[in-house]
Amino acid sequence: MTDGRNRPAPRPPEGTPPTAELARQAREVLADAVRIARWAAVDRGSGAGPFGASAQERAAAALELTPDQVRAGWDRARLAGLVELHGGTVRPGWRLQAWDRDDSAVQRGWVALFDAWSLVHPAPEDVEASTVAEVVEAVPQVLSLLQLSAGPVLVPALLDLLRQRVAELHEERCEVPYGPQPAPTEPTAPEPPDEILLPPLLDWALEGLAAVGALTLGKGQATLTPLGNWAVWVKLEQICVAAQSPAGNIEQSAQHMLRGCARLTPGPARAEYRAWLAARTVGSAVTELLTVARGEDALLRGLAFEALRVVGAPAEAGVRAAADEPSLRPYALLWLAEYEGADPDDAADVLTREESTWLWVDTAAAVADHGESDLLVRHLDSAVQGNVPALLDEVRAVGHPRTVQVLVALAAAHPDPALAKAVRRAAFQVHTGGS
Repeated sequence: MTDGRNRPAPRPPEGTPPTAELARQAREVLADAVRIARWAAVDRGSGAGPFGASAQERAAAALELTPDQVRAGWDRARLAGLVELHGGTVRPGWRLQAWDRDDSAVQRGWVALFDAWSLVHPAPEDVEASTVAEVVEAVPQVLSLLQLSAGPVLVPALLDLLRQRVAELHEERCEVPYGPQPAPTEPTAPEPPDEILLPPLLDWALEGLAAVGALTLGKGQATLTPLGNWAVWVKLEQICVAAQSPAGNIEQSAQHMLRGCARLTPGPARAEYRAWLAARTVGSAVTELLTVARGEDALLRGLAFEALRVVGAPAEAGVRAAADEPSLRPYALLWLAEYEGADPDDAADVLTREESTWLWVDTAAAVADHGESDLLVRHLDSAVQGNVPALLDEVRAVGHPRTVQVLVALAAAHPDPALAKAVRRAAFQVHTGGS
């Protein structure tokens, strides 16, 4: 296997423990989180809130842990997908149910925690979020050096690499300003990263990675643990596989990536989503996908939520927030229903009649813009109203910004002259504000 540029893809590091041993180590890292998750699943529904102060006190007493240990274990349980919050109720996640029998579920749970290391170990409060984000984005380079070194690496060497990568990020994001600009009086150099902040931020990053079991810290040096070594190899392999992707979307923006996936069948499209996600931090990927979903292209809106399904648990908070936005609400509610275990065929039951109608129009807009006329005609069958007159009445009332264009396209595509005439009349009424 090559990385798409005729270079060999990474192979598992020599001496990598077998899956059972890696799973044992992951279980050890998450031992307190599992105990708390199991206790919370039994105790769910009591106390103030899903896992409020009262529940934390009971858990600390029952499990003989300190309050700080309970809070930390609860955070890890959520990040690892061991528990799920449904309103005011705590439910065991599927990984918790499979914890004792499925080593791969254990490893995936630990990788979810590994990906969230910057949440487990919060950044210093007096540092700007943009600076912290740059360091988080640069950390994969640091991990790659640790993995390639196959042993301890001195902190000064890691700091040099961090400086280099942050400087590259500054350069990559340099934008040419629009409009006339005053001529500089003398040549100016690019603003360098803050030399004072980077050393403590590197210490923060190394401590965060150590907190999730990815590395160990010695005097002035850091070493990947077997778990960390394996996780970095997995990430590198994903990137190399992505680079071989026929669609070549790994370096594209979310918008261009989704456009590239528009003509793919679901299986290859999911592979493209995974490849694209593997090359990015989860937080930035979720933000970028939701930004595309807010745009005017209904097809990309739907595809963005398909990609968010591949993201899974780390996207939950962003999707829940998106449910408050009218244009995203139906998609977000369907995503959350499926995430919470609903059968995809039954997930639509969570939508109100108005939300279902809005989604029908939005999907029709995607078909009208990117599909074929017969697909638009067949889309009539998916309407919840069951008959065209009722559908037209509710479509006129729902207020979707693309209603007129959808109805005009449907009238042009439908082979029944009488039905096409009724649809055109509805389009005219919406356009003129009549009834």
